[in-house]
Amino acid sequence: MTMSYMTKLTNQIVIEKAKQLGFDLVGFAKAELLEEEIIKLRQWLDKGYQASMGYMEKNLHKRKDVKEILPSAKSVISLALNYYTPENYSNENDKEKFCLQSGKVSRYAWGKDYHLIIWQKLDELETLLKELDPGFESISYVDTGPVMDKSWAVRSGIGWMGKHTNVINPEIGSWFFIATIITNYEFEYSEVITDHCGTCTACIDACPTNAIVQEYLVDANKCISFHTIENKGEIPLQLKGKFDNWIFGCDICQDVCPWNKKFSEPTFIKEFYPQTKELTFDEVMKLDDQKFKERFAESPIKRTKLKGLQRNAKFLWE
Repeated sequence: MTMSYMTKLTNQIVIEKAKQLGFDLVGFAKAELLEEEIIKLRQWLDKGYQASMGYMEKNLHKRKDVKEILPSAKSVISLALNYYTPENYSNENDKEKFCLQSGKVSRYAWGKDYHLIIWQKLDELETLLKELDPGFESISYVDTGPVMDKSWAVRSGIGWMGKHTNVINPEIGSWFFIATIITNYEFEYSEVITDHCGTCTACIDACPTNAIVQEYLVDANKCISFHTIENKGEIPLQLKGKFDNWIFGCDICQDVCPWNKKFSEPTFIKEFYPQTKELTFDEVMKLDDQKFKERFAESPIKRTKLKGLQRNAKFLWE
């Protein structure tokens, strides 16, 4: 007869296991209703700032209450994975030459699709925790489900919500992905980090399309990232000439953030290092469906599909 031993999970055990797998930050929050956050989300939706992202309007009851996802939920664990790589675009100092040659790809999409990397790490982490305590129940997400991951990251003490609506951590800035684990386990809950944006408006001032319509409020209808990734239709002509040569995504609001300029540290995840930093008009227009699928099979760029990527190229250069 074999004996099974159960280990009482603690914050320290979870943090230790998560960091062994490469996560940079770990925080814990009580699984409570997101009352204020859901009010703000509804106001954002009422203004139409979600543009064509209809999925943002769905499952609001689950976004508000994680117990609608996991009825036994007592805690939410937020994890951050740094993806910053200290690389620059070619000819970036020669704006005119750069514009003629290449379109910029958002830093998060330079390497392997983060979903593939984080899903594997989450699976390993949850397996480890369940081995220690078979009573550990969990459901996890990487921005693919009805979970307000940024709100939970703030509540878990990962960072504060910046005026550009990205979460900022005082030690590593905002270049990180967020993963969320909903669990039936009770933990000691992390202290919330207070807002340290102060009077800074660097991100608001730098946005070429004025998408940050006020502090902590982004209108996707004006956002370069939305139009080059999520938008399935045509890009509004009034935005022509304002994309600063971004062909997939946009990093302007994070590039100018003082917290990133001062505290960004290179990631240890080699898969995040550049495979595709920029794309030329010719190489994009020469792609067919098969070549596109082969080249971007494990890249976030596949999300925009060939039709979207070629539309972006034409918008920039035709």
